[in-house]
Amino acid sequence: MAITYNWTIGNLERNTSDNGVVVAHYRVDAVDGEYTAGAYGTQSFTPDPTADDFIAFDDLTEADVIGWVQNALGGAEKVAEIEAALQAKIDEDKNPTVVAGLPW
Repeated sequence: MAITYNWTIGNLERNTSDNGVVVAHYRVDAVDGEYTAGAYGTQSFTPDPTADDFIAFDDLTEADVIGWVQNALGGAEKVAEIEAALQAKIDEDKNPTVVAGLPW
């Protein structure tokens, strides 16, 4: 089964003066059948309300912010690295290389 990756935004912090987002709290979940792995992080921003591409808080979509987070992290290369780490975790869960237990 193919792994599905889902990026979500759990919370945003914004300036009250200009409604510019200063921190995004994000999560990445990987699902492969009954196996799951996840990662959580935050990304800081310095909003510029005079910029042509500025989007005020009330006009944002989750897709906008996910795009910002992924770009700020380092783009497609970093996204692939994060997703590969989650895949490795699922692979290890499916076929563990180390197990715990007692022989008695």
